[in-house]
Amino acid sequence: MHSTSTNYVNVESGGDGVAAHVGLHALGALADQLGLGASLSSRIAQRGERMPLHDRGKVLVQMSLVIAGGGESCADIEHLRVQEELFGSVPSDSTVFRTFHEFDAEQRSELAEALAEVRAKVWKKLSIKAKDSVILDFDASLVDVHSELKEKAAPTYKKGFGFYPLFVFSDLTGETLAAELRAGNAGANNASDHVELLDAALGQLPERIARGHHLGDNPTSAARTVIARADSAGRTREFLAGCRSRHVSFFVSARSNAQVTGAIYETFDVPDLWQSSLTQKGEPRVGAAVCELTEYVNLSSMPEGTRLIVRREPLHPGAQRSLFPSHEFRYWGFYTDTKGDPVELDVTMRAHAHVESHVQRLKESGLYRFPFTSFEANANWLMTVALSADLVWWFQLLCLTGSWKDARPKALRWEIFHAPGRLVYRSRRRIVRLLDGWPTAEVLLGA
Repeated sequence: MHSTSTNYVNVESGGDGVAAHVGLHALGALADQLGLGASLSSRIAQRGERMPLHDRGKVLVQMSLVIAGGGESCADIEHLRVQEELFGSVPSDSTVFRTFHEFDAEQRSELAEALAEVRAKVWKKLSIKAKDSVILDFDASLVDVHSELKEKAAPTYKKGFGFYPLFVFSDLTGETLAAELRAGNAGANNASDHVELLDAALGQLPERIARGHHLGDNPTSAARTVIARADSAGRTREFLAGCRSRHVSFFVSARSNAQVTGAIYETFDVPDLWQSSLTQKGEPRVGAAVCELTEYVNLSSMPEGTRLIVRREPLHPGAQRSLFPSHEFRYWGFYTDTKGDPVELDVTMRAHAHVESHVQRLKESGLYRFPFTSFEANANWLMTVALSADLVWWFQLLCLTGSWKDARPKALRWEIFHAPGRLVYRSRRRIVRLLDGWPTAEVLLGA
């Protein structure tokens, strides 16, 4: 019996013919196939009289690969730089540092337009069905930092210190359609931020989907249903009016108030009004029920056609705040201007919980780290984190199969991105041979 976990070897420097991070090369190859680097470069204005040695669009894509692989700083680019055979000419960490300090909000807007062009190609390849509604999920998340030197880092409402970025995700694909870095003390229900990101997210949708949903568009030209879904932070007159003026339907969580509490009090013992709730798979949820309370409240301050729908479910240990004090049920509700059965609309609103997984993916891929002092540079870092996450999603949706289509970033790194191989040359071609017996070799070869 052997009780040692390793074999004794001598470790020396000077190795060659080794290929590390083979899966990251596949990820970068997808970016090249989609023309991501070229699209980004076309929107970046030249600085100075001479062209930079390293194309800035390429720098952003290569840093996206670093972040996808678990990198958290500019210095991590060195792990690609030593593999010129796989990744070509890779910039130094100082070049990456300068790149993140070269862009401002206007430049990020230009880069977003380039990204929208690439996203349209991906959605076309995905063959998204015309009947599918496009749901835009809004959510903000606190990110703690540990330095008071970072510009606009501030105390947060949870007694922490850092930033409070706001995101918009596509529920259909999981992509980060828009992201805005905000100070830690930014208001949760800042309507202008929500409206600004709504426009940014609509700008990321393919034109065939976004048509009719831009401000000033003719509503008759809209061919697809677009829905904005948010928690109670999105329940502001300005944001709901912004959705209405863009012909976007809304689902927003309801806050507890005397009017809602009174409506629940009037109906909680009227069984005929409450219908059995359904799971995401369409099966009955034991003990849970849904009721529409639109006729029991005054919604004159909200857009015409707004409805109030409430769900109740049995109390469980650790249950969050309820709209109505009860020893039997937890009550939770939302407003929407969408037509349809209350039970089905409740299923749609509950799926807003997907944002928690999307935010967690970002936090596993660079969102926890804002490495710069400059706020603009950190905003560029956030942009690249979102770009990296989208590139990984595209790789999963287009190139992987089975459970790998929704695998978490850590699993992808361990099994796919950091797969090792041997670099050989044959007939003037570079060939990477994956390590014999690597558990996911067939998955990577298929990709």
